[in-house]
Amino acid sequence: MSSADSVAALPEEGKARVKTRGASGVTRFPFISAVVLALVLLVAIAAPFIAPHDPEVGQLSNKLIPPMWQEGGTSEFPMGTDTLGRDIFTRILFGTRISLMVAVLATGLAGVLGTIVGLIAGFYRGWTETILMRLTDITLAFPLMLMAIVLVSVLGASLTNVLMVIVFLLWPYYARQIRGEALAVSELDFVDLARVAGVSNRRILWRHILPNVMPSIGVLATLQVALIILLEASLSFLGVGIPPPTPAWGLMVADGRDLLGRAWWVSIIPGIAIFAVVLSANLFGDWVRDRFDPKLRQI
Repeated sequence: MSSADSVAALPEEGKARVKTRGASGVTRFPFISAVVLALVLLVAIAAPFIAPHDPEVGQLSNKLIPPMWQEGGTSEFPMGTDTLGRDIFTRILFGTRISLMVAVLATGLAGVLGTIVGLIAGFYRGWTETILMRLTDITLAFPLMLMAIVLVSVLGASLTNVLMVIVFLLWPYYARQIRGEALAVSELDFVDLARVAGVSNRRILWRHILPNVMPSIGVLATLQVALIILLEASLSFLGVGIPPPTPAWGLMVADGRDLLGRAWWVSIIPGIAIFAVVLSANLFGDWVRDRFDPKLRQI
C-alpha cells in the first residue's frame, strides 16, 4: 500500500494530523506553548525570590488598587490588589507553585498506581484481570467533576485531600491504557522466549513489558497535566478545593466574581493565567501524542 493510500485509509482525525506535519513527517514543535510552560516552571521555582509582597497578607488601605496601566494604578502593585489589599501579581506567582505542585504530584501518583494495576491486569489475566478492570470500570463510570466535588466535600477542603481525590479519579485512565498495551506486548515473541528461558513473571513484567509501555505512559501523563490544573482550579473556585488564604488560581477567580463591574482584574488576571497554562499544556500534550503515536509515525 502506498503512502497516499495509507493516508486515505485514516479516519478524519488522523488526516487532519497528517496535514499539520512538515516535509520530515513530524508534527511541528509547539514553540510558543513550550516557552509558556518553561516560563511557568521558572516562575514557580523563583516565586519566593521575585515576589514583591506577602501572598497571604495585605492591607485594607490598599484594597482594589487597579493595575499599573490603568488610571489610579501604581508600579508597587503592577496587577492591582484584591479586596483585602493583597498583591495580585504576588498571588499569581505563588499560585503557579500550587498548580504545578498538584499537577506534578497527581500525575505521578496516578500514573504509578494506574500503571501497576494495568500491568498486573494485562499480564496475569484471569480472575485478577476481571477484578482489577471491574474496579477500573466502576471508577470511570462516575462523572469526573461531580465525583471530585462530592469526595472533597466529604473529606474536607485541603491541599492533601484535593490531591488524593484527583489521584483516585485519574488512575483508571492509566490502568485501562496500560492494560491494553500489556496485553499486546505479552503476546510478542521476546516475552515467550523469556518464559522458555525460565525468567520469572516479575522480571518479565518489570524488565520486558514495562519499558515497552513507557511511551504511552508519558503521552497520557502529558495530556492529563492540563486536566489536573483545570480540575484543581475548578474545585477551588467552587469553594471545595484549596482553602484560603492560600493563593490558588481558582480561589482568586472566585474572590472577584462579584466585582467584575468595578474591579475586573481580581478575577480576569488569574483567569488569563489559567487559560494560558491549560491551553499551552493541551497543545504541548497534543504534540507529544502525535510525535510518539506509532500509527502516525509509520506514515
